[in-house]
Amino acid sequence: MSPTQEPGTRTAHPRSAASVPPCGSRVGKGETLRMVPLPGLTVAVRGARGERSGEGRDTRAPALYVHGLGGSSLNWTALMRELADEVDGEALDLPGFGDSPPPDDGDYSVSGHARAVIRYLDASGRGPVHLVGNSLGGAVTTRVAAVRPDLVRTLTLVSPALPEIPPQRTALPTALLAVPGVAGLFDRLTRDWPAERRTGGVLGLCYGDPARVSPEDFAAAAEEYARRLELPYFWDAMVRSTRGIVDAYTLGGQHALWRQAERVLAPTLLVYGGRDQLVAFRMLRRASAAFRDSRVLVLPDAGHVAMMEYPEIVAGAVRELMDDTARLTRRTGDRDPAEPTPANPKGD
Repeated sequence: MSPTQEPGTRTAHPRSAASVPPCGSRVGKGETLRMVPLPGLTVAVRGARGERSGEGRDTRAPALYVHGLGGSSLNWTALMRELADEVDGEALDLPGFGDSPPPDDGDYSVSGHARAVIRYLDASGRGPVHLVGNSLGGAVTTRVAAVRPDLVRTLTLVSPALPEIPPQRTALPTALLAVPGVAGLFDRLTRDWPAERRTGGVLGLCYGDPARVSPEDFAAAAEEYARRLELPYFWDAMVRSTRGIVDAYTLGGQHALWRQAERVLAPTLLVYGGRDQLVAFRMLRRASAAFRDSRVLVLPDAGHVAMMEYPEIVAGAVRELMDDTARLTRRTGDRDPAEPTPANPKGD
């Protein structure tokens, strides 16, 4: 889709097998960013360097972070930094978002995004991982944990976009992106808006208190927003992913997200913000009942992106989840998959 095409109109985009991220990509201090070619798609993967325990092999447990609708791996920078010494963390850009190009088949459904995560974990051999998802990424990682429990050690969901009918009123404008023509109308009405105005609107919707965003972080977010608006597939990815969420909300049977939440075996941390305008706080009760081995972190002043608003508190809860899971595994006599396999002295 060119900048003059109707948002939501699909355009084919050739996939690049290059390992070098696109020009203009943001890579912070202590971060790495690489492109990973997979069957049918290429994904950008952001890493965070941390202190290794001792010499030689890195014994940190692997973790994977998955962002929400309209977000990117940059949404996890603060939390990844907090946990860098404990986990070997990577944040994935879902197809069509951040630095990842669109998927070859144009599939932006929740299942399509889940397949991208599974393909990356299978190809990298990093599983089982401590899997963390926000919003759309929460729905995606729930599906991954349900259908591939072998890939997930623990699951952390920050304001997961699980079916909420009816949704709260403040979430309706976002859901309207799924309606044909709405994205095009919005694009025409806001085409002359500076990136700062657009960014302010997004932060006002996602943060419980937008004043927590520093001037430096706001400027960086505005710059990133402006860059992504120039991508020819920006609106296509937004519209089709929004439709994917709406479709997932109405899906029944064994593929229903709430049904899949009940199938998740991994210990689960549920993080909800009291000022979330996109996922209603009331959904916490249903989520804690659906996930069989769950615990809850409630942040009354947080909005939709608690890991960006209160990264230290969220990191503390994630550490607790990982430590408790490791202790339980040792107590029951099973080897923790996150720990390296001990060498066999006989060489068998």
